[in-house]
Amino acid sequence: MTKIITIDGPSGSGKGTVSRLIASKLSFNYLDSGALYRALSVSSARHGVNLRNIKGLVDLVEHMDVRFEMDDGNFQMFLDEINVSDEMRTEDAGVRASKIAFYPEIRESLLKRQRKFAFGVGLVADGRDMGTVVFPEADLKIYLTASIEERAQRRYKELIDKGEDVSLRALAKQVRDRDARDMNREVSPLVAADDAVTIDTSEMTVARVLNSIFELVHAKRLI
Repeated sequence: MTKIITIDGPSGSGKGTVSRLIASKLSFNYLDSGALYRALSVSSARHGVNLRNIKGLVDLVEHMDVRFEMDDGNFQMFLDEINVSDEMRTEDAGVRASKIAFYPEIRESLLKRQRKFAFGVGLVADGRDMGTVVFPEADLKIYLTASIEERAQRRYKELIDKGEDVSLRALAKQVRDRDARDMNREVSPLVAADDAVTIDTSEMTVARVLNSIFELVHAKRLI
């Protein structure tokens, strides 16, 4: 039986970094569900499919070839055999992905793909509805959160380090707007599962977050 750990939370809470490290440490499969929405975001832009064209977007889901790889500890995503790792991490791709995720038809279409990652010894699934919708019977559910100000600051530092000219104030607004979309959508809203353990990472180092989660992993006897 495949052991499943879900790590949900808003953008900038640290779930991506933490999920990848846990999956690597446990030798579990890794699913970045947000990457699938970002892949669709990139694909729609490349094919000129309007974000309001739900049928067109569903068709893209059915035909797009998505592959994940780990390269020296770095997560890489390939779309139709092209490495789009940098492109999918842009603010534009993230905003488009958030809007795409609003549609129930898109979420339903991607649901089947997400569940196929649950094979082998174990899976660490990172997203916004992994513990509530995609893997409701997961062995361990974590909900990571952090203040809007902290999450905006993290994104600001990330973009500045890449040499991009960005506004911290504008990023905070984007974080706030994305939260509103994710938390208020009709289908699969962003919310902690009833049986999830919530961890506020605002003032925690990555190491402290990892230690907290590994204590839960051991308590659940998942390794």
